[in-house]
Amino acid sequence: MKKFFTTLKNIWSIEELRNRIIFTLAILMLFRFGCFVVLPGIVPSALESAAAEGSGAGILSLIDAFTGGAFNRAGVFALGIMPYISASIIVQLLGFAVPYFQKLQKTEGESGRKKLTQITRWLTVAITLVQAGGYLTYISSINGSIAPTVSPSVFWLSNIIILTAGVILAMWLGERITDRGIGNGISLLIMIGIIATLPTAFAAEVDFRLSGGDNSGGLVMFILVIAALVAITLVTIMIIQAIRKIPLQYAKRMVGRGSTSVPVVGARDYLPVKVNAAGVMPIIFAQALMFLPATIAPLFVGTEEAQSNWFVQALSDFTSGPYNVIYFFLVVLFTYIYTALIVNPQQHSEYLKRQNAFIPGVKPGKNTADFIDTVTTRVTLPGSVFLGLIAIMPAFAAAFGVNTAFAMFFGGTSLLIMVGVVLDTLQQIESHLLMRRYDGLVKTGRVKGRKSGMTVGAPM
Repeated sequence: MKKFFTTLKNIWSIEELRNRIIFTLAILMLFRFGCFVVLPGIVPSALESAAAEGSGAGILSLIDAFTGGAFNRAGVFALGIMPYISASIIVQLLGFAVPYFQKLQKTEGESGRKKLTQITRWLTVAITLVQAGGYLTYISSINGSIAPTVSPSVFWLSNIIILTAGVILAMWLGERITDRGIGNGISLLIMIGIIATLPTAFAAEVDFRLSGGDNSGGLVMFILVIAALVAITLVTIMIIQAIRKIPLQYAKRMVGRGSTSVPVVGARDYLPVKVNAAGVMPIIFAQALMFLPATIAPLFVGTEEAQSNWFVQALSDFTSGPYNVIYFFLVVLFTYIYTALIVNPQQHSEYLKRQNAFIPGVKPGKNTADFIDTVTTRVTLPGSVFLGLIAIMPAFAAAFGVNTAFAMFFGGTSLLIMVGVVLDTLQQIESHLLMRRYDGLVKTGRVKGRKSGMTVGAPM
């Protein structure tokens, strides 16, 4: 405990780090304030009633979790930062398939990155305009949600502009945190939205366990639930940080000049291959597909028939058996697909050749690329299985009696995003401490984020 307070004192004594932390907290508070500012012409009580009745199910509940409740509250930041995330994913995928985007990513340097940033921003605006119209359509479908005195044309035009401005402002706030704050700004905005629902869910779980009901389980069950959450969190950290080390040997080099030069054996190093190179993306893609049947079924068979169909109902319930079986295999499949997209063994082989490095017992060039590809494929299997298990863990938590809101923190995107963002932020804080010769945050080793080191799965 003494070391903990000493570390906090060291963090606060570094002026630059202190200013960055204060700036980050101020931006996050501003973002949360915007989540509670309701759009003009909206009746908040009608939205609260609809949310209590569970009308915002499926993918809508996922969006609401990422926006910290702003979606069901019709706040200025109701769409959160998700349109920007969607635009970033689209641009990233285009970089794998379209030569123009490949050229901007690999050969254009800083100017190429600036062009990609501009393209992402304009694509964010286009996606936001579409999503804003869909969101207002959803709001209009709720009885009594729009004040009767508001003109429909004014309501639609003004709120589309406000929602678009809210997304652009959220994007700008995230970029300011990245530049002048601590941590990745966009990731922090997503995490703060997820964490915003944690106190309410935790309080509901405490109230249920300590209420003394027949199925509550009492204090012992509550302790077991918390212990299970801690264990799952630790396993998630292990998966995020787990790597397979491929040994490297650097070629001999001559030290000195002329007759005094002597050969020096190259240093040994290793190439880290991430067990979970795909990160949280497979879960996001799989979740989007799982919500698709319930979304498009009413368009083909009608709303009543879709709601009565057992398969559609099963895929709308994250605790059902069919949902979790299909969800698990989709996560495993998308883990392999996304890893194949982002990991380029040929690029790593060329990089090692430029550095005069080689893998002992493996010839440079194609053999090295094939070796890295084989290792990546093998380590992706346990990584994808563990990722699939983490994705369906909320269903197991709900099956053991944990309330639905609190069960969402036992796995899935919520847990992976929170763990990854916290690790990245702590890594930056530790870097500031070590640069000024202070002790790090842990006694042994260093805090490792998702992007630490030259890792297979991250761009070189």
